[in-house]
Amino acid sequence: MQRLWLLLLWAAGTACADDLDALKLADQPAPKAERASDSHWYAETALVSARYGKSRAYNQRLSLEFQLDKTLAPGWRAVLADRLDLNWRQQPARQDGVNTLKEAYLSRQLSTEQIVDLGRINVTQGLASGYNPTDFLRDGALRSVISVDPASLKKNRLGSVMLRGQQLWDGGSLTALYSPKIAAQANGAALSPDFGATNKRERWLLALSRQMTPTLAPQWLLYGSRGQAPQFGFNLSCLLNDATVLYLEWAGGRSRSLLSQALHGADDSAFRNRLASGLTYTTPNKLTLTLEYEYNGSAPDDAGWDALGRGSPLAYATYRAWQQQQQELPTRQEVFFYANWQDAGLNHLDLAAMQKYNLADHSRLSWLEARYHLDKVDLALQWQGHNGTPVSAYGAAAQQRAWQLLLRYYF
Repeated sequence: MQRLWLLLLWAAGTACADDLDALKLADQPAPKAERASDSHWYAETALVSARYGKSRAYNQRLSLEFQLDKTLAPGWRAVLADRLDLNWRQQPARQDGVNTLKEAYLSRQLSTEQIVDLGRINVTQGLASGYNPTDFLRDGALRSVISVDPASLKKNRLGSVMLRGQQLWDGGSLTALYSPKIAAQANGAALSPDFGATNKRERWLLALSRQMTPTLAPQWLLYGSRGQAPQFGFNLSCLLNDATVLYLEWAGGRSRSLLSQALHGADDSAFRNRLASGLTYTTPNKLTLTLEYEYNGSAPDDAGWDALGRGSPLAYATYRAWQQQQQELPTRQEVFFYANWQDAGLNHLDLAAMQKYNLADHSRLSWLEARYHLDKVDLALQWQGHNGTPVSAYGAAAQQRAWQLLLRYYF
């Protein structure tokens, strides 16, 4: 009756209604604020149908991923990210597993402008989508490749053990890190933290960012590694209009060619440039398109790449294995295209497409994904295809075509 009486008074426009509502709310306990969970984890299962030449194999994968970001005390924070992949392969018939300790570090906020981190940290640099010349800490970091999507490759990799400090100010920041040598060789054991993959030599990095104008934000980098000359880096993004972003990523310095490094050839050190530049355009209906040009001055030119493919099979295989481990372009030039469409005609349905096109041998890698998001479940279907001659950049892959059906459950 009281509620009905109040409602009638409100409808009649009585002046005391607001006061009565306020008193009523004051007598009720305040609602408890929703607190975000410190930890997140999910399980993902995948069925893969892959074609190798004229044969087809059916593989399975089970992955478990755990992430923790917890405040331990005022100014203290702990971060942990770990992934376990279990694989059952038909050709050759075997079972294997690999654990990737992506991050494990402590963070101390000394003030609102100063932060210090210590531990294993996955530092990713660069504005480009398909190839990042300034991502200096990526080599050797991949233990398990579950997707060729560049975003997956950056996220699901080992971080490097380091001490990192950050100084922030209005419109800019300075980051400095030091990563020591811990082990000389990588360790492929399933549960190994594999410090030799990421911390096989001393490395350091300085990164200075500055917001010059509301639409212009450059970043300068200086990277050093024992046994190598310093490398310089530069990132620049510019908002051309409300829908279009132009970006440029460059790195350069004296270094040996990739072939010299991979095959232990003569020292051919010279100043070499690496570049990625492109445009990203977003439509009003959540479709994002990216077109990117990529250049690697350390890689073989067209003539050198052709000679490598016609030469020793052992030299070719050695170079390709080393280049993939370093996550470098195999040849001088490539073109990268990526499209992502959120809520693609249907709420919670996302579509993605990627293609890498090699300008030296005209081979290409194509990848498609359809992903549907439910409350605690993701369903995804992926297709991957390689086209090109047997010794081309992408035609050389043993797996020519593959379908992958994924189910991910968030706990």
